[in-house]
Amino acid sequence: MNGDAERVGRTSGPDTAPDAKHVVVCNPASGTEDHVDQVRALARERDFVVRITEQEGDAVRFAREAAADGAELVVASGGDGTINEVVNGVLEADAFAETTLAVVPTGTGNNFASNVGVDSVESAFEAIDTGRRRRIDLGTANGRAFVNSCVGGLTAEASAATTPSEKRRFGVLAYVGRTLETITSFDSLPIRATLDPKPEDCGGSSRRTWTGEAMLVLVGNCRRFGGTGHTQAHVEDGLFEVTIVENASTTDLVGEAALARVFERDERRIVRHRVPSLTLESLRDEPIEYSLDGEMLAAETLSLETTATTLEVVVGDRYRPDPDVSGE
Repeated sequence: MNGDAERVGRTSGPDTAPDAKHVVVCNPASGTEDHVDQVRALARERDFVVRITEQEGDAVRFAREAAADGAELVVASGGDGTINEVVNGVLEADAFAETTLAVVPTGTGNNFASNVGVDSVESAFEAIDTGRRRRIDLGTANGRAFVNSCVGGLTAEASAATTPSEKRRFGVLAYVGRTLETITSFDSLPIRATLDPKPEDCGGSSRRTWTGEAMLVLVGNCRRFGGTGHTQAHVEDGLFEVTIVENASTTDLVGEAALARVFERDERRIVRHRVPSLTLESLRDEPIEYSLDGEMLAAETLSLETTATTLEVVVGDRYRPDPDVSGE
């Protein structure tokens, strides 16, 4: 059974109603596409409901229906894009107070799963069993939720151009290849960023504005871009980590490792802020494409806000709210 709910408990039968308190939303097309049987088997041991997506929008719908029906746990099996869709489904059901998110990393990059301390299918279900939960910040962009990051510019265009078949064949290298292709035709973004600081940081001014030509605009919620050895941002502080790369050489921006080197050696061209909200405006009278956890959104004006400790997430033993300090 694909589109409909499937109870995979050992005692289930044709007349047995599914246990809707624990629902797995599984994207069979994510990553290498060989994870469905394993996910089903581990769900079977726990008597979880499994819903397999078949088309665009299914993950949002399945998560919304599960949360609206009172699910205590919704498990997203897929990559960062699948997690994004599941979170938006819970948002549409207005159920963050009642519904916990768990993630099973079966995508290409699995950045969010890694940042919350989950690095395999088995460890994901083990984390569910141990019951360790944290409430993390949630980002929204024009009303759409994101947990990891919002990216505009060069890498967003490359992400949009990367096909599912390329991801299956080449993994994360597919994004690097597309970035190489995109570089030759990419024009920098004329943009205005209006940044709203925390009230206690305002001083005599309530807002700061940056206007200029940007190659990249990177808004991290659970993700950090360059500057340290960590890829995870502090995800329980109610703040975005905003990084703007201006007028950098495009040949220096190929791949995340190269991008990190640019950050570290040429801070003159890097603008950094930590703020709870901001607005990004296109200054060329046409929309800019942004990537929200890998899901694309085009907008001339993008309003971003973070709400602190809104989303309860199952985390692994390696998770640290602030990666820059030891302990929790």
